[in-house]
Amino acid sequence: MGAISALEKTLENRMEALWARVFDKDPVELLDALRTECDSKAVVSPAGRVLAPNAYDVALAGSVHDELARHGGRVGQVLTDSLARHAERRGYEWAGPLAVHITRSDDVPGGRYRVASGVLPHVSADGFPDAGRPQHTDGGS
Repeated sequence: MGAISALEKTLENRMEALWARVFDKDPVELLDALRTECDSKAVVSPAGRVLAPNAYDVALAGSVHDELARHGGRVGQVLTDSLARHAERRGYEWAGPLAVHITRSDDVPGGRYRVASGVLPHVSADGFPDAGRPQHTDGGS
């Protein structure tokens, strides 16, 4: 592992530890859910490239979303950066610009979170067009 990769992993571990202290729910679970979503939806192209969805929608229970909002909008970027590092380690290519969009939802399983992904050619972290919104899969229990 190179020096930069080791530094990135150290920073990622410290961010996860910080989240664990700030929030009641373990943030590692959410990061793992994003990585699992990425891995499960990655496909091998005829040319042998591994393509992963580029648009991720994380629906958080109201209380969790409100707590994150109090800490600023950086959470979406942290999740995006972590997912980008995961894909780089796996050798994935994105199907378009990568974005993780966080929304508030009162309809998530177990009052925790729901993660969805999809391929959207024109996406930003500000949100997804309704017609192109990724399909949700339940996360957490």
